[in-house]
Amino acid sequence: MNDAEYQRFTDAAAQCQMTNAAFLAYAVDKAARDLTRTAAEIATEREVLDEVFAARRHLGRIHGLFNQVAKALNSGVDAPHLDATAKAVLNAARRMEDAADTLLAHRDGGCPA
Repeated sequence: MNDAEYQRFTDAAAQCQMTNAAFLAYAVDKAARDLTRTAAEIATEREVLDEVFAARRHLGRIHGLFNQVAKALNSGVDAPHLDATAKAVLNAARRMEDAADTLLAHRDGGCPA
């Protein structure tokens, strides 16, 4: 365990108002109760974060495209499907926000009740 990992560990124990030993015992017990989920979470956390950042980049590109659409509309071009497209993009952005909130809630929910 490097210094940053140890600091994260001790900070988590303190946040849960537990000693390092008690927090470690709790975490090990929690992980051991569902080995399939534990392994999947460890294996996929990086991939999930990569996808979140990729989606963010795509939304940024969409923002640029909407600026081009606005410029075209201001010059008199017709955009018959603009409302449906805007709704689809808004829904995608909301799903992205919900996914990020869920990911953060999952990561922050590690203290025992």
